[in-house]
Amino acid sequence: MLDARRTPGSLTLTVKPNAIGSALGLLGDEWSLLIVRGAFEGARRYGDWKARLPISDSVLTARLGSLVDADVLARVAASDGSGRHDYVLTAAGRDLWQLLLCIWAWELHHVPGQADRLPRMAHATCGQPFQPVLRCVRCRSAAGADEVDARFGPSGGFERSAPVGSNRRRPARGRGGSGPGMFADTMAVIGSRWSSAVLGAAFLGARRFRDFEQIGAPPTVVADRLRSFVALGVLEPTGGEPGEPAAYRLSAKGQALFPVVVSFLVWGERWHPAPDGPAVVATHRACGSIFVPELSCSVCD
Repeated sequence: MLDARRTPGSLTLTVKPNAIGSALGLLGDEWSLLIVRGAFEGARRYGDWKARLPISDSVLTARLGSLVDADVLARVAASDGSGRHDYVLTAAGRDLWQLLLCIWAWELHHVPGQADRLPRMAHATCGQPFQPVLRCVRCRSAAGADEVDARFGPSGGFERSAPVGSNRRRPARGRGGSGPGMFADTMAVIGSRWSSAVLGAAFLGARRFRDFEQIGAPPTVVADRLRSFVALGVLEPTGGEPGEPAAYRLSAKGQALFPVVVSFLVWGERWHPAPDGPAVVATHRACGSIFVPELSCSVCD
């Protein structure tokens, strides 16, 4: 959708983001995800996050403001009569639990060293350690990246899917970096505009350099992101015929990001939908139905 804004003597057309661009603009940021994680763990006041995170006052204030503006957190008067304020998760904020579970599961199994740092998962219903499993609501079978056909929908396209927002993203560090580090590898693949676009293009079938250039980034940026993804083990180069352009495919580690990507999309479509329709339309190959995802327990479901 185009938003026409008239300026003296001219007409400026601004492309509005779709659900992907809106969700990534807010949540494709390590600090924002860590603040939401802290809220699930009981943080309610400014000082709670300061005690948990190596975060500056200016960044924490800005991120809390962005999350309140997006209705992920609500700022409410503290119940102790102190005149202070608490931050509590809204319905949209609580709905991010699925995304956090998928990120934790991916980093637990695919990022060296995270198994000793991440929270353990136990399903309250069965009481057993579990892994979240992405399933099709229609047929109840597990659904991986290679079992779902996806294409851009009415509001799709790389331009409208680029993350938007006022948060200044930290440079991707990958494993071994300093800082809070709970989502380091995740942020390396979704924490910047062009990185998330390259990942999305890979899931939509991009294989060669010219395919990835469709995201609209300069060729040097595309080449840098592809090198980074190969170094992280998310993409792997594939052998081709002599003289043919280099090609890439999602590795097992890359394909395992599918639940994370789906969770971003589902959350964005639920809370920040574009008026002209969904960003992506997907079909589950096993049952031929429109793919409606859900998470289930690997042990009892």
